[in-house]
Amino acid sequence: MSFNLSNFVRAGSLAACMAATAAFAVSPAFAKTSWKPTGPVNVVMHTKPGGTADIFIRTLAQSLEPLIGQTIVVVNAPGAGGATQMARVASAKPDGLTLGINTMTHFTSMLTNLKGTFSADDFAWIASTQEDPIVYFTRADSDIKSIGDLVAKAKERSGTINIGGFGPVGSMQHLGTSMLEHAAGVKFNWVGFDSTPDIMTALLGGHIDVGVSNLGPTAPFFESKRINGLGVLGEKRLEGAPDVPTFGEQGFKVDTSWVQVRGIFGPKDMPPELQQQIADAFHEAMKAKVYQDYAHSTGVVDSWMGPQQYTAFVRSVSDTATKQLQTAGLLQ
Repeated sequence: MSFNLSNFVRAGSLAACMAATAAFAVSPAFAKTSWKPTGPVNVVMHTKPGGTADIFIRTLAQSLEPLIGQTIVVVNAPGAGGATQMARVASAKPDGLTLGINTMTHFTSMLTNLKGTFSADDFAWIASTQEDPIVYFTRADSDIKSIGDLVAKAKERSGTINIGGFGPVGSMQHLGTSMLEHAAGVKFNWVGFDSTPDIMTALLGGHIDVGVSNLGPTAPFFESKRINGLGVLGEKRLEGAPDVPTFGEQGFKVDTSWVQVRGIFGPKDMPPELQQQIADAFHEAMKAKVYQDYAHSTGVVDSWMGPQQYTAFVRSVSDTATKQLQTAGLLQ
């Protein structure tokens, strides 16, 4: 049975979204939450500072801290394709004081470079928070101005067009690029980085031809006209970059359900009641104006799955990732 990630997220969270709409005007500082951590909450990241997921948690902390009465400490632990972060989360006490932010790359990594090291069963999957399409871009002075130009250039220089994004071969952004390769009948050279700032440095320095990221950390570069958007891998254009067309608009059919998803996870054996309390607190904090302004400006779609639904989602999306990896020739 085919699985559409976007429909799963939106259909499963409709009731929560309706409830959230009525509550946006309520300040989280005065809202009620049953999660009362006994000390600072460490949120471990798999990226360096400045990446999309890093910006997400630092923005959300502004409304989450007054809600729970504790400080959010962002711990950046990049490296080993996410293994450094996952090891810290897995070894922590299941008391809610150590959490992690996950993306789709976590699920692909557990099927490839981290297979046998970590699996979905090693963690508690607490809540989904964001759905975020990826965008492809070049330097403003590049002669590649569209996905069509990129494909044409790739046919001229087979295998020598360097596309840089987050993660190794098999990561979420790499698989999106692999989908374009199959749709267009071309081959690219993937260059993996540990953060979006590293991608931007390489692109602007002329070390890669095309960059891949989510809109959030690239928005200032679009605004200053230092980069040019080629295409969005998603169902529709991004609110924060309305001039960048989708792959589909440009005649390239790819699976538009393959979008970035961010969520909250923790150590295995966290009590179900605690998981629900944490999910509720994160989702309450997401209703704050400061967070909603950020989300809308970057084209992020809110996602409201709690522990049970998010755990089911993780199982389903892992099946989808397996199929995408097989199509890319990375799994037998």
